[in-house]
Amino acid sequence: MRAGGEAAVHPIRRLFGYARVYRGDVVWASVYSVLNKFFDVLPEVLIGLAVDVVVNRRVSFLARMGITDPREQLLALTALTVVVWLCESASEYLYDVRWRNLAQNLQHDLRLAAYAHVQRLELAYFERNRSGNLLAILNEDINQMERFLNGGANQLIQMFTGSLLVGAVFFVLTSKLAALALVPVPFILFGAFWFQARLAPRYAAMREAAGAMAARLNNNLQGIATIKAYTAEEFEAQHITQASNEYRVRNRSAIRWSAAITPVIRVAILAGFAATLLYGGLLTLRGELGVGSYSVLVYLTQRLLWPLTSLAEVTDLYQRSMASIERVMNLLDTPVAIGYEGRPLNAQKVAGALEFRDVRFAYEALAPAAGEASTACGPEVPSIVRLALDGVSLTIAAGETVAFVGSTGSGKSTLIKLLLRFYETRHGSILLDGVAIDEIALQDLRRAIGYVAQDSFLTDGTVAENIAYGQDPCDRAAIEAAARAAEAHEFILELPAGYDTPVGERGLKLSGGQRQRLALARAILKDPPILILDEATSAVDNETEAAIQRSLEALVVGRTSVFVAHRLSTVRHASCIHVLERGRIVESGTHEQLLCREGTYAALWRLQTGESRSARAPGDASEAAAYRASR
Repeated sequence: MRAGGEAAVHPIRRLFGYARVYRGDVVWASVYSVLNKFFDVLPEVLIGLAVDVVVNRRVSFLARMGITDPREQLLALTALTVVVWLCESASEYLYDVRWRNLAQNLQHDLRLAAYAHVQRLELAYFERNRSGNLLAILNEDINQMERFLNGGANQLIQMFTGSLLVGAVFFVLTSKLAALALVPVPFILFGAFWFQARLAPRYAAMREAAGAMAARLNNNLQGIATIKAYTAEEFEAQHITQASNEYRVRNRSAIRWSAAITPVIRVAILAGFAATLLYGGLLTLRGELGVGSYSVLVYLTQRLLWPLTSLAEVTDLYQRSMASIERVMNLLDTPVAIGYEGRPLNAQKVAGALEFRDVRFAYEALAPAAGEASTACGPEVPSIVRLALDGVSLTIAAGETVAFVGSTGSGKSTLIKLLLRFYETRHGSILLDGVAIDEIALQDLRRAIGYVAQDSFLTDGTVAENIAYGQDPCDRAAIEAAARAAEAHEFILELPAGYDTPVGERGLKLSGGQRQRLALARAILKDPPILILDEATSAVDNETEAAIQRSLEALVVGRTSVFVAHRLSTVRHASCIHVLERGRIVESGTHEQLLCREGTYAALWRLQTGESRSARAPGDASEAAAYRASR
């Protein structure tokens, strides 16, 4: 939501304020549109001159210009007509090319700029906004702007130019008739703007409904396996029906108003045309107006007024575009909460020492303002949900392997997100080699970290492209070496095209374990000084877990490694294990030390391994708490 006076800035001004580089194209396209309308009006004038030649011959208008022979007059008119038509055709080609190229270029640049801006937004933005709505903005809304520039802008310019040119001819020939013929024009324009003002909020609501429907469709397509497994097809079909019906209702409201524009304009046109036909004819019968002039006026009345019937279509297209442009520009105006600037960092020179100093962090939930829908660019009211981290302080030496364990919601993954600066700390600081990470250039910080998530993202490319994802061009030998280190080489060779096998959207052609091995190979190829595994083995089978563990034994040597895990067996060899509960570190030590303490960690270990308790009472509080956490 734009603040203060900026909220009143018209969308078209915001668009062209953004696209200053194309102002020259806009000017030339407009010039060609004006010239085309000028040459478009001239044939009606030439028709009037031809009638004048046939009727008045040697006393016609052209005779007074020096061409006395009627045959020569007709030849001159024919030659002039050919020139006018050629100029009209040429100008039409030029304005069409200019406007359409402008639309394509601006669409391309705007989509890239919007997508680049979206990528810079903090992770919290995506958690409070639906991806389907963002897709609707980046795709359909930008396409709507392109449709307007493809034809609507030219139509508006030509309507305005045609009215001026025809009005000028009317006043030259007869001011009395001009006044009558032009009387409907102000009413037509007033009516168009009146309808436009009522269409604007309806089209804005329609675009929001379209975004909501796209969000629902996107969500369902991504979760199609779950929908099928729970036989929820009918349930989700009802959701889509509701979303589509909401869009239909919003659209129907806009249709009722947009459909009324043309009939209203036609009535006004009828009044102007009837006045010209009747009053002009009476003036001609009385000899106050020439036959040729009368012919010109009749034709020009139609030329002036009839194109205004398309004002309904143009107004409709214009309002749709303005609603879309507003959404795109609001997205571009969304502030980037986490800055990318900072001290440069060379990943090869990073030792990897980490320090958390009294780190506190709370997630926020953004609810829609009263009476308004929550959108990707609508008003939002923050409200604190819970404290995720509450005064966490710890030091991780360079090259050390540490692990964070604890119940769901204890703050483990939040620490990782803060380290990657997906979020900014609310209180306290995180240091890398003695430098606060918020002082380091964001991209350099992330280049120094290898990250393997629980559900690793695979792009819709080949196996080799996914292993080399985000890296400079790599040779096949380096890619294969990384795959061997991640124990992925053998299953890759069994794929139809080996390393050149497409993995499908989000890697759906591969199993979960295969995807995780590729993600690990990607981290190995990156060779970062800091490695983070966030529940990387929680969703894989025992064989894959064992393979990943063997790979990690070699991978963690010489680099700072941070593990987040539910399966304690995967972190038992860490040099230090930190147990978190409710955002606080409640225990720290090696696996053996924590077992000897008989605290939360020991209770969790027994629950996961089935080992017997060591002289503990059945009602032991720490074990009961661990059991509840594992539920």
